[in-house]
Amino acid sequence: MAPSQPALAQEPDADKLLARDPLALLIGMVLDQQVPLEWAFLGPYTLTQRLGTDLDVGKLAAMEEDTLVTIFCDRPALHRYPAAMARRVHELCNIIVSDYDSDPASIWTTAADGKELYKRIKSLPGFGEMKARIFTALLAKQFGVTPPGWQDVAGDFGKPGTFLSVADIVDEASLLKVRAYKTQKKAAAKLAAAARS
Repeated sequence: MAPSQPALAQEPDADKLLARDPLALLIGMVLDQQVPLEWAFLGPYTLTQRLGTDLDVGKLAAMEEDTLVTIFCDRPALHRYPAAMARRVHELCNIIVSDYDSDPASIWTTAADGKELYKRIKSLPGFGEMKARIFTALLAKQFGVTPPGWQDVAGDFGKPGTFLSVADIVDEASLLKVRAYKTQKKAAAKLAAAARS
């Protein structure tokens, strides 16, 4: 079940791509690090524009890594750290080709339960523990991917009615609520660090 229109990139064509292309969704999530989330999730669409074609996991995996780095580094760069992210995306595509028969969606469509889904996501380049939980929640909340036990691995990110992460962004209002939560969390962490010093 795909959402009628996700709102992660806050740009209609980019969000349509995220809704219909599992590889675009994965790449957007990989790029969602140390940049505004809209920039990260716009990245897959910008990549299609530069390639002049839809995303093809086999072609991206077969591409010379340096070629992909150049595409990411062209101005305006696709990320704050374009070369590192290009290498990460290249590695991601190679894993999908070798481990998932070139089918990005099979990462979640063939997972027996939430634990297996989480383990698979966490093993991908650029996915740490928190990001794997968030992506599990995103798949469940916006794409209907709900293997048994997904809530256990998603934790708080999987709870309904929250505004904690990209899993909860469905429009501009929810984006602002998620951003406010993250700002509040950073401020609390700074206060805690100051209290310890």
